[in-house]
Amino acid sequence: MTEVGATLRSYQVGQRELLDTFGPAEMSRYGMGHVLAPWPGRIDQGRYVFQGVTQQLPLNETANQNALHGLVRFLDWRLKERTDDSVTLGLVLFPTDGYPFTLELVVTYRLTDRGLAVRSRATNRGAGPLPFGLGFHPYFNLGTDSIDTHVLTLPAATYLPTNERLVPIGSSPVSETAFDFRKPKPIGATKLDTTFTDLIRGKDGRARIRLTGPQGNPSIELAMDASFRYVVAYTQDTLPDPRHRRRGVCLEPLTCAPNAFNSGKGLLTLEAGKSYTGEWSLEGRA
Repeated sequence: MTEVGATLRSYQVGQRELLDTFGPAEMSRYGMGHVLAPWPGRIDQGRYVFQGVTQQLPLNETANQNALHGLVRFLDWRLKERTDDSVTLGLVLFPTDGYPFTLELVVTYRLTDRGLAVRSRATNRGAGPLPFGLGFHPYFNLGTDSIDTHVLTLPAATYLPTNERLVPIGSSPVSETAFDFRKPKPIGATKLDTTFTDLIRGKDGRARIRLTGPQGNPSIELAMDASFRYVVAYTQDTLPDPRHRRRGVCLEPLTCAPNAFNSGKGLLTLEAGKSYTGEWSLEGRA
């Protein structure tokens, strides 16, 4: 982990790195490993209305004129606790332009006998309600130069089409589309920058997304509890540096849809003093 952004920088099984990531002396590129809060994805033109008040956020995705991936990605989180198998980082986000609320965030990364568990808590430390959504942004690569041969299993019945500025404009079934990964299939040439929902869950309430190499190994499984209702799959086709395109696939657990501050899809309203908690995990095989 890094204290900047509470970023997940490395996840290794044996000697194999399963993340498409950055070096210890480098800046995280393209959101690699970032925590996305107090919203994930895009807010259309950075503008939203909450409790009857219009707010305007800074636009950090200038090409599309959107506010992208929250406010905490490059802030200095504080180390709260460290044990032999866990690291807990925390941050208080104070009122700022477009988000005039006080939000405390705590993220714990813990190694288990199965892999890595990531537990989050968000608490409203202000005097009134606030809008909230959370996401994470890990990229994965299973040891190949291209993800085209990676096999993806993503148990979702619905995806969210977008406009030319990548803002969702509705929902559609995945059936009979290139976005149907309910059964394992190679990514191939499919271009994904796609939000999925209506996730199919196991008896434990968790949705599981699986990525494997062409021979079945290595593999990575991302499991999300019921608080994560959406997931984005991104194949890096639009990265500005062509050397990084389709080198990894980003699988993003989200509590709400992109632009939820406007659409309301999955948006949480935290009353003063109230908290959100949620967990996702990784299990890798070399």
